[in-house]
Amino acid sequence: MYTIVGIGELLWDRLPEGKQLGGAPANFAYHASLLGNQVGVLSRVGGDQLGDRALARLRELQLPVEFIQTDETHATGTVAVQIDASGQADFIITEAVAWDYLEFTPQWRTIAARADAICFGSLAQRSAVSRQTIRRFLEATRTDALRIFDINLRPPFFTREIILESFALARLAKINHHELAQLARMFELCGATETELARQLLFEFALELVCITRGNRGSLLVSRSEAVEHTGFAVDVVDTIGAGDAFTAALAFHYLNRAPLAVINRAANLMGATVAGHTGATPAIARDILERVISGH
Repeated sequence: MYTIVGIGELLWDRLPEGKQLGGAPANFAYHASLLGNQVGVLSRVGGDQLGDRALARLRELQLPVEFIQTDETHATGTVAVQIDASGQADFIITEAVAWDYLEFTPQWRTIAARADAICFGSLAQRSAVSRQTIRRFLEATRTDALRIFDINLRPPFFTREIILESFALARLAKINHHELAQLARMFELCGATETELARQLLFEFALELVCITRGNRGSLLVSRSEAVEHTGFAVDVVDTIGAGDAFTAALAFHYLNRAPLAVINRAANLMGATVAGHTGATPAIARDILERVISGH
């Protein structure tokens, strides 16, 4: 059993059909827990009704809440979400909320030292306070801990500096194909293919693995020695919220187990596709699907 944590934003997605608890760290931790790992969610909510409901929902999902901070000054985060005909989501994210003020506490230092894998993104670093906290947390982890930078380029909540610093702190980077094009422009990468661009990122930032997700077209994993593609799994998409976080949870699990890239790719695509076929980011997943993800078959 591994200790796997997500650090960053915790918020309520305001969907047309009602509120769903979201934010990449909680989504990631939930799916990592389904794969049999000990998990942690590191974030901050307001001392308000939505904050109380967030803690209650985490408990319903059987996720620990001891690393969730309470902010009596700033409200719990919310996001207005619109889903288009293809199931893709568009987000309007409330600013200056509780998760913009993460604090690096002795309790968080303790879990940092225990963590086998940590997933962090760019969105939670939009404020200087949380950015510094996330950096201190990552620097407090073991040198062999798996630090996954799951890029989330939500304009205007990122800068070139944030991306550069995050790459420097990571061992793995997960990027969708739209973000890869943005990064190619940002860092003046040259390459005719996604594999070439990913390999430039590998060597430029001393990464071990770059994962390019392609929505319903699967994904590409690029290490220094190989590049492995998976075409994805056919699914009737309900919405894509949380599918990428589920993908990352399976990616982390199998990378920690030193599985071959082909196994990692297949398992991660199956996990992500399964979530895309459900409403919300944290659906129940059938036992037989979880067994296939865990086995990699």
